Amino acid sequence: MSLHPILRKCWMKRGQRKLIPAPGQQQWEHLFGAYNWRSDCVSWQFAPKKNSASFIAFIEYLMTVCYPTQKVIVVTDNASYHKSKASLAALSLFEDRLHVIWLPPYNPFLNPIERFWRHLKDLACANKLFSGLQALTDSVRYALTQQNNHLNPDRFVFLKNFHSTA
Repeated sequence: MSLHPILRKCWMKRGQRKLIPAPGQQQWEHLFGAYNWRSDCVSWQFAPKKNSASFIAFIEYLMTVCYPTQKVIVVTDNASYHKSKASLAALSLFEDRLHVIWLPPYNPFLNPIERFWRHLKDLACANKLFSGLQALTDSVRYALTQQNNHLNPDRFVFLKNFHSTA
């Protein structure tokens, strides 16, 4: 997430360009997340950097706090911090309960969490200018919390129609 606004559809008069204010200096906050296919809930952690240490901390959080006894399948891309020696060593610590599916390079459309990220950005960030990084993270945190509220009409849900041909 960054302070530069995410722009989605907007109207402007023909022949006129709409000016969108933007912050002077770019600021980032990183978010690690896992989408639970069965419950349509999301587990997440904010991190100051997107690196192996943050990824490992998120995997440990997922496996010890969110799903301390369950088997977990993680679908991940080929980001360098996912495949670092330290990350692979950390993943191996949970090999009895954690199955990692590595997606082919440059195929984000195969990962369900990518559709959720789009939805999250639309709800929490799109067409909004935030006064600072804290305001942005507050908006994202609220949208994430609402995702895990099953009564929220704006939550992201995959259609799961499984038809048996037998």
